[in-house]
Amino acid sequence: MITDSVHGTLPQVCEVLKTGELEQAHRDIRELLQHELENEDVIYTLTGINFWTDKLKKAQNASTAFEKGEFLVSQWKPFSLFMSKQGREREPVLYALKQCAFRIALGFYQSLYREDVNSQDPELYRKIGLCYKALGDYEQALKLLEQAHDGTKDSPAILAELADCYALCGESRLSKVLFREAFFQGASQVELCFLESEVIKRLEAQVHALGYSGAELAEWIPVYGVLYGIFNIKRELRALEFGKLKQSIFALENEIRDAAAGNRSVLIPRLINQYFWLIDHYVNVEDEKSRINEVLLKIKLLDTDVYNKYTM
Repeated sequence: MITDSVHGTLPQVCEVLKTGELEQAHRDIRELLQHELENEDVIYTLTGINFWTDKLKKAQNASTAFEKGEFLVSQWKPFSLFMSKQGREREPVLYALKQCAFRIALGFYQSLYREDVNSQDPELYRKIGLCYKALGDYEQALKLLEQAHDGTKDSPAILAELADCYALCGESRLSKVLFREAFFQGASQVELCFLESEVIKRLEAQVHALGYSGAELAEWIPVYGVLYGIFNIKRELRALEFGKLKQSIFALENEIRDAAAGNRSVLIPRLINQYFWLIDHYVNVEDEKSRINEVLLKIKLLDTDVYNKYTM
């Protein structure tokens, strides 16, 4: 909570931050600090501003506008970790700093933007959409993320951002479809630190509470998304997709057989997720029950707890 002695002043600094005026906010907070040397809220805010002031200086050394934007966006996760170590979380301050960082990054990206989606890398459109989402402009974010999706249909990162934005817009059914698709196509490519919707943050927290983190966390999210009934909207695989799924499962099974323990911890949930998709396919086409039982046995051999939760 912001103390009474700086009420009306520190909030003004936060308003300046939201506009992306980092230098002005830096001057204002330093001036405020002269009168509030012991104020923890002011010190906390200055710490965050100093972080982004330093990062912006480093970003300016990049050779292109895209690289400048990329550097700033890449610092969001380190910033979140850094601020978590600075004592009690001040949500209004963090929100203002987030607005500042993504507004500056958006400026770099927008300098390269053209309407024609065929003329540029879909990743540019994804990052512009990501910035708009972080700034709370979900309508504009959806427009840009759809442009990114039009440019490439098989990007897990784009699908996840699109799913997140639809969730934030209240389109929960479509969101769940796209989230499940994103994690199926490549959980390791989904950038969890940028996802904001309650449905995915809650699922991430639940899986993290089970003891998973890092690369393992991303791979287990779709598994528990199914077990917890969150990824409960299924679709039928096309013939080509079914063939690719069978090939991928075969390759993963062989890889796990020869993998070291560290690699197995990532490969096992990835394989279980693919088994779930395979079972869904067999159910949709009304294939022989023996095929489903065969897959279930494979899941049981990999993880009895998952098997029990899936079949209960």
